[in-house]
Amino acid sequence: MKIKLGDMVETIDDAISGRVKSISKDAVTLETADGFEFQFSEDELMVITPKNTLERAIYDVDIEAVKKEKETVKRKAAVSLKPKERHIPKFEVDLHIHKLTDSTKGMTNFDILNLQLDTARRQLEFAIKKRIPKMVFIHGVGEGVLRQELETLLGRYNNLKFYDADYKTYGIGATEVRIFQNLQP
Repeated sequence: MKIKLGDMVETIDDAISGRVKSISKDAVTLETADGFEFQFSEDELMVITPKNTLERAIYDVDIEAVKKEKETVKRKAAVSLKPKERHIPKFEVDLHIHKLTDSTKGMTNFDILNLQLDTARRQLEFAIKKRIPKMVFIHGVGEGVLRQELETLLGRYNNLKFYDADYKTYGIGATEVRIFQNLQP
């Protein structure tokens, strides 16, 4: 804002304010309320706006225009994913028996294995029906019986490929399945 003769100004760095008395090429003279005169360069001063302009700014605003401005829909920023995170499967099925049933009391190893395989088959059919491209079966390490049976089950489908899941995320005990939707099961 350009300083003019008669403006009320205040210094930026000091607590000195007053009315502009004269303006020369390289200095602005101001007179304080106490009658003292000071000289400053123009870049050390700022114009003080009268208080009634603040009141005008508050009360002379078109409220309907402000409401419309607030109602405009703002676009949400897109969530950026790292390239590695884009390909992480979102559908995980934990086949550990304690995740599938509350109690294994009275169940034989055969019953436990069948419950795990039935769960795997149901979840795989669900993923194929819902067109989920990737899923992970968490089977654990153990003796490898569940893993072998799971591989036998997955080998019956011709529209999918299976391999060990990401070691950093799941360790050794998980199998990732990629489902191709255009082929017949």
